[in-house]
Amino acid sequence: MEDAIYDSQAVRAFVRVDLVRETAPDGTTLLKFRRLLEANELIQRMFIAINATLTEKGLLMRLGTIVDATIINAPPSTKNAEHKRDADMYQTKKGNQWYFGIKEHIGVDAESGLVHSLATTAANVADIVETAGLLHGGEETVFADAGYTGVAKREEMNDVKVDWQIAAKRGTIKNVNEKRPLRSILDELEHAKASIRAKVEHPFHMVKNLFRHRKTRYKGLPKNTAHMFILFGLGNLVIAKNKLLNWQAQAPSSV
Repeated sequence: MEDAIYDSQAVRAFVRVDLVRETAPDGTTLLKFRRLLEANELIQRMFIAINATLTEKGLLMRLGTIVDATIINAPPSTKNAEHKRDADMYQTKKGNQWYFGIKEHIGVDAESGLVHSLATTAANVADIVETAGLLHGGEETVFADAGYTGVAKREEMNDVKVDWQIAAKRGTIKNVNEKRPLRSILDELEHAKASIRAKVEHPFHMVKNLFRHRKTRYKGLPKNTAHMFILFGLGNLVIAKNKLLNWQAQAPSSV
């Protein structure tokens, strides 16, 4: 960040640092500022403020929610002062491959594809466990992949009245004969649900590919949770960028 302030005029304008009158904050100052944000949960409030603005502009519809999760890798090496891995990180197996790190659970608006809620856990926590915390309570329909099968029967979902659209497991579809009319209906239904769920991949793409956050940068869940809130908050702004610019262009200019 210190180097970016010196190198980029756009960054200097964003953080309001005028090098003619002052120097860029050094690494220690930036570290203390980040810790201050984390200790007071101000980054979470920034995420809420961003979404409040997007809601005000009519970009967060909130009638449907898509839930999903992705794994963010963490350094597995024990070559450090403690000679051990991060105690908040765990390994898990996905398919035939093992991963070590954290898991990011998100709730996405089914209309706009914007993230409205998120939770950070160790990688070995099942996707279905965090579902209740990803719902804002106003949605009518929830979309999820086959990993969330049985979510409606969980105790914490007793008071949740929504239409659950969970993807069918592959084995269930394959058990239906391809020549039967029911098979074509099931295929069309699953394709329709998959086309809606596809929107949840966009925020993950933003964080992992655009922001290049494929591996954790900090130790412990609290720091990484704060980091994910700001990444997905910025991701929402990027996703909504064109609509926000169009809205600004159409807004009447003040005299």
